[in-house]
Amino acid sequence: MRIKHLAATGALIVGIAAVPAPAFADDPKPIAPVKTAGTSFLTAVPISADQPVEVGAVTGDYLYWQFTAGAGQRPDLSTTVTLPGDGRSGDESWIIEVFDGLRRRQACVAGEQSPVAGKGDAQVTLGCRLRQVRSWAEPQDGDPLPGTYYVRLSTTRVPETDLGLPLKVSLTLRTPNGDQDADQGELAKPLVPDNQPGTVLTAPAPAASAGADTEKSGFSMDWLPDFSGRWFWTAGGGILAALTGLFGFSLTRRRRRA
Repeated sequence: MRIKHLAATGALIVGIAAVPAPAFADDPKPIAPVKTAGTSFLTAVPISADQPVEVGAVTGDYLYWQFTAGAGQRPDLSTTVTLPGDGRSGDESWIIEVFDGLRRRQACVAGEQSPVAGKGDAQVTLGCRLRQVRSWAEPQDGDPLPGTYYVRLSTTRVPETDLGLPLKVSLTLRTPNGDQDADQGELAKPLVPDNQPGTVLTAPAPAASAGADTEKSGFSMDWLPDFSGRWFWTAGGGILAALTGLFGFSLTRRRRRA
């Protein structure tokens, strides 16, 4: 009986272990949507791929977001602007622009970048697909490189009476991979100017041979000023002024009487 009891207990344990875990344990957590947007490059709100963006704004606002793209990716942006139903007095022109980390505007190879919404349109759709991000490029090229990119959504032409009307913006970012063998290389360093404000540039030290010869002769030329073009212009001006004064004096002096 004891052996049968142990066998039944083992079978029960095996059966419980064989029960699959709940499905929700393996499901990834949903990405929290972005509800805000920046008003400049400095306040751009970070977003990631496939992260929903739903922002409430008003007509005339400049909306900024930022995202990171790596080599081999082809960022693709799609935006839908839900326009106010009542109160519009004319057509509106919209534009979506993408800038890299050096504030260089990147070209869109696909998508409606600058559509026009008619007076009766309920919404307008915009899109911009960038070229494939390269792993390296020449300094003078404007090709997209790995790093941070900025998205700006704005209106270029809108009736003045429509400014301030509420609207809704929905934006989606996708970063599919392109042709991985398109370019073979590696970016040695970022294409950012090496600006060091406040750094004092020191002059190179004099040659050792010149210092040694001065010490041997016992005669130093340090007391002489460093002659430059300013010295020659000053000396020349002084001589010219003296000659002009003498010439003028010779014309104005009185002759002595005999």
